[in-house]
Amino acid sequence: RGPVVPTAPAAVIVMAAGQGTRMRSATPKVLHRIGGRSLVGHAVSAARGLDPEHLVVVVRHQRDAVVAHLAQVAPDAVPADQDEIPGTGRAVACGLAALPGDLDGAVVVTSGDVPLLDTATLEALVAQHVDRGDAVTLLTTELEDPTGYGRVIRATTSAPDADPLAVA
Repeated sequence: RGPVVPTAPAAVIVMAAGQGTRMRSATPKVLHRIGGRSLVGHAVSAARGLDPEHLVVVVRHQRDAVVAHLAQVAPDAVPADQDEIPGTGRAVACGLAALPGDLDGAVVVTSGDVPLLDTATLEALVAQHVDRGDAVTLLTTELEDPTGYGRVIRATTSAPDADPLAVA
C-alpha cells in the first residue's frame, strides 16, 4: 500500500458538550489547557487540518464560555447546541442537524477532549474510510485498563477487518 492520500471530508463535528464531572473543576473540560492550547483548541486544529467544508462544534455545558472561546480560536466553527437529551449519540445528532441537508461526503466525528489526536491520524482514518467505501469507520484504541471509557468489543481475532461484536 502506498502513502496515505487524504480526502477532505464534507464536515467535521467536534463533540464538546460534556460536563467533565470527573475533572471536578468549575472550568468546562474542553477549556482546560494543555501545551498552551485548550483541549477543544487542539481538537479544532486537528479537524481544520482536514480542510472540511463545514466545521461544527457541539456545545452544552457552560455553553456561553465555550462559544466565546471558539469565537477566538475557531471563528469559522459553527456551534451546535445539544439539548437536554444526554449522550454521545444525541451530540452527533445535534451536530448533524447543524449541517446542510444536501451535504455530500464523509462526516468525521471527533471528541473535543483528545489533544493528542492529530490531523495525520484523522487523514489516515478518512483515507481508509474512502478507500474501503465503508458506511462507518470507527477509530479505536486498546487500553490496559479501559475503566471509565466506552467500549468496542471485537471478535477474538486480531485481524484489522474484524467486525465489532458490541459497542457499549
